[in-house]
Amino acid sequence: MSLTRRTLAGLIALAPGQAWAQPGPLVAAASDLTGALPLIAERFRRAGGGPVRLTFGSSGALTRQIEAGAPFEVFLCAEASLVQRLAAGDRTVGPGRVYGQGRLVLFARNGSGVRPAGGVAELVQALRDGRLQRLAIANPDHAPYGRAAREVLTALGVWPLAKPRLVLGDSAAQAARFALTGGADAGLLPLSLALGPELTRAGAHARIDTALYAPLAQTAVILRGAGRPARAFFDFLATPQARSVLRDFGLAPDGSA
Repeated sequence: MSLTRRTLAGLIALAPGQAWAQPGPLVAAASDLTGALPLIAERFRRAGGGPVRLTFGSSGALTRQIEAGAPFEVFLCAEASLVQRLAAGDRTVGPGRVYGQGRLVLFARNGSGVRPAGGVAELVQALRDGRLQRLAIANPDHAPYGRAAREVLTALGVWPLAKPRLVLGDSAAQAARFALTGGADAGLLPLSLALGPELTRAGAHARIDTALYAPLAQTAVILRGAGRPARAFFDFLATPQARSVLRDFGLAPDGSA
């Protein structure tokens, strides 16, 4: 099942002008959760929690929407500092809770000419010898995984070489789509997306050393105005049922995945 179809399967999708009237709490989530979160929402529903409405995007863009008054009730963010920013603006109930440690990977589809098994050495060499002409990353201006990708390229000393070859996605999920469909030769992507069935079938990935980028402490928080079902879903994220899904997608809270 594709990333997009997995996101929508069995759930109520947000659509302008009609989603707000549907039942269930409104949950905003970083796009690296497009594989994991629908599964968690389905487990929540089966446990008697009811339907959940999910919308995905870059954490920075969703943060701005919340600041502008979007009626989300729970926010699953890819970067703790953005939750801290919302808390400082009195838009959250409490400081939130880390639900996973994000990991960055080098992904390339089969036949692209880039061999992820070579890790960062392959990334550098492919940039230098011209095999890597288009590299997909999320936009670092508003996506935490894009910021992490820029940090990796800078730490490796190839940012000036890579910059003109970047294919920027509005979110990490869009960057993954570029790398998957041939819009890019490879991508620096979230591990959680690389572990999804579509990318797993279509290519290979290798983890990037976490010493090359700042930690991605992915944090969930209840937002002001959240109702009881939203609070119940937030609590469900800490249950073994939810944690097992997060671990399967490389998002163990303790970083052990």
